[in-house]
Amino acid sequence: MKNNLLFATLLSYLFFPHVSAAQSKKSTVDPIARYDAYVQQAVRDWHVPGLTVTVVKGGKVLLKKGYGIRKLGHAEPVDTQTLFAMASTTKAMTAACIGMLVDEGKLHWDDPVVNYLPDFQLYDPVVTREIRVRDLLIHNTGVGNADVLWAAMQIPSDEILHRMRLIKPSYSLRSSFIYQNIMYLAAGKVIEKVSGTPWDVFVHTRIFEPLGMRRTKALFREVADESNRAKPHMEINDTVRAVNSRLEEGLVDAVGPAGSIWTCPDDVANWMICMLDSSRFNGKVLLKPATWAELFKPQTLVTDAQFYPTQQLTRPVWKTYGLGWFQHDYRGHRVNFHTGSLTGMVAIHGQLPDQKLAVYVQGNLDHAELRHALMYRAFDEFGGFDTRLGLSNDWSADFLKLYGGLKQKGKAAEYKTDSMRVLNTKPSLPLAAYVGLYTDPLYGKVEITLKEGKLYASINNLLTGYLNHWHFDTFRLTYDQFWNGKDPVIFSLDTKGKVAKLNSGGMELTKVPENAEKGMADR
Repeated sequence: MKNNLLFATLLSYLFFPHVSAAQSKKSTVDPIARYDAYVQQAVRDWHVPGLTVTVVKGGKVLLKKGYGIRKLGHAEPVDTQTLFAMASTTKAMTAACIGMLVDEGKLHWDDPVVNYLPDFQLYDPVVTREIRVRDLLIHNTGVGNADVLWAAMQIPSDEILHRMRLIKPSYSLRSSFIYQNIMYLAAGKVIEKVSGTPWDVFVHTRIFEPLGMRRTKALFREVADESNRAKPHMEINDTVRAVNSRLEEGLVDAVGPAGSIWTCPDDVANWMICMLDSSRFNGKVLLKPATWAELFKPQTLVTDAQFYPTQQLTRPVWKTYGLGWFQHDYRGHRVNFHTGSLTGMVAIHGQLPDQKLAVYVQGNLDHAELRHALMYRAFDEFGGFDTRLGLSNDWSADFLKLYGGLKQKGKAAEYKTDSMRVLNTKPSLPLAAYVGLYTDPLYGKVEITLKEGKLYASINNLLTGYLNHWHFDTFRLTYDQFWNGKDPVIFSLDTKGKVAKLNSGGMELTKVPENAEKGMADR
């Protein structure tokens, strides 16, 4: 008995003072400095050229800093005035703008959209009549991804909405969830119709100005010539390269309410504080309390397939979508967040509302998923969690491994596809037979010509590239815009043995008869 007590006392003396000392040492380290060092290491590990991080808590800014450079090969550093794309984190602002009109009694969340946009029409007339304003904001309309309408063509926003009637539904109304940008364009049109003010002007006067967001711009064309602006980058064959995608960056203006805003840490900190504090900022109130609460009320369930791979490690019990916000549980707390992605640019805005804590990350490397790592690490660092109990404390390392594994799986899938190529085949017809104009009311046009002895494609006079023969009547399009990679293009013949259709990425276009080509090509 005495020996047991002596042994226990000795263990207590040897072990617990050691733990206490470690905890004491940790407590003396400034958490902001510790987090700052963590960010710096993550930027190096993920090879991100430039990044901004903003953290606010309890109405105060804890950290607001730029890391790295605006463009590879140039010395200009990222600072707290450097503009980055908000991308889809714009959606929360568009939802807030709708809320302002609700507060003014000019519309209601559950009003039919056709009450304000009489020409609004989806593939199914019944669904068209049933779509409510709320539905435009929560990705449950039954319409799948339709980004081809703005990312692969240059058409006005009204024409984008007009073509929505041609898209067949992917699921029945409100039965599932597929992320959808075009419906936010429709929400912006509702704002314009009800207020008499275009969305970009409305968001400027009703959000940017009251919050003192002086550098924030609603559209890319307003920042295109800005000197202190981050430039996009992509990793191509394991090498990070700057992307000259100015045209593609500008395409998002056609669906501005879904993701066209550009901002910087000095500005976005005010938006973060406002959204944590019942939409209040410096004595101003943007929304009524009930309307602000509605933005963060779970509106629909998010499927596993439509959520982020991070769920494999964070292991949320539930996943929902509010009005412009993804939501899930984390260490027993609710998280509101949203990512943003454009060609070569990323963002994430995350909240722990019960801790009055928010973090906003922007970067200039395509799908640099350290954004998730820095969000969760900020929650751990400043949320007061005991990170020894379950889940990770080094999200950067764990997500780097997770996404690295997904990247390898993607490469393996490519290798498998390549292995299925049938060698030593030829096209059914001479290359000249494939030349011509291919059109579709939804997808636009693809013009195939002969250039330097190869087929050459021009998609909606926007994307271009050579078609290299793969096998049979399948070719592989290598884009001149190298960041778009490669796509298979399959030609099909009619019963007379003539080229009739072109298929690529789920799009099918019909070859225009030669006698009608000239008129069509001029359109």
